[in-house]
Amino acid sequence: MRILIAEDDPISRRLLEVLLNRWGHEVVSATDGADAWQQLISDQRPRLAILDWMMPKIDGLELCQRIRDKITDDYIYIILLTAREDKEDIIAGLESGADDYVTKPFDHSELQSRIKAGLRILSLKDELSRKVSELEEALEHVKQLQGIMPICMHCHKIRDEGQDWHRLEEYIQQHSEAVFTHALCEECLEKYYPEVAKDKDAKGSQSVD
Repeated sequence: MRILIAEDDPISRRLLEVLLNRWGHEVVSATDGADAWQQLISDQRPRLAILDWMMPKIDGLELCQRIRDKITDDYIYIILLTAREDKEDIIAGLESGADDYVTKPFDHSELQSRIKAGLRILSLKDELSRKVSELEEALEHVKQLQGIMPICMHCHKIRDEGQDWHRLEEYIQQHSEAVFTHALCEECLEKYYPEVAKDKDAKGSQSVD
């Protein structure tokens, strides 16, 4: 996973880089909020960001708000890194758009667990997006067979948008995933194959007896 570290303190930033590389992640680093923002709006933007609260140019809270207001095509999971422990500060961080927070000095195992939780949420969001796309595609297939369709009163052919006429089964196959197989209804069996119908009736009455 590509993860952004936005931390102005060089020692803390280097520690985070080492840990995340050790845990198998691709790391992108930023030394201030403005640098972090440029990374977040790039074509190769990370899906998870660890942001320090206090940074030059753009602080962590403002960066959270920008992400939620400006980046809507991809969800970015945000972990706010802060030395503040007051409940009011934590609430302010979460309300600004952060998904989670870790207090400094942070425990390595705790940070790793919170990153794993963020990755699970991102995976669920991606899966949900795929399901929504599949449902939208299925709905489009259904919509293709809705509305008024001109049908010939004699041969039952259907006229498409290009004014061409198609056999009913051909039209349905082109606009859905239905597959046709041939069969005979009872009325057509009696009309076109009366001998077979009588034989079927006779066998049916014998089985009843």
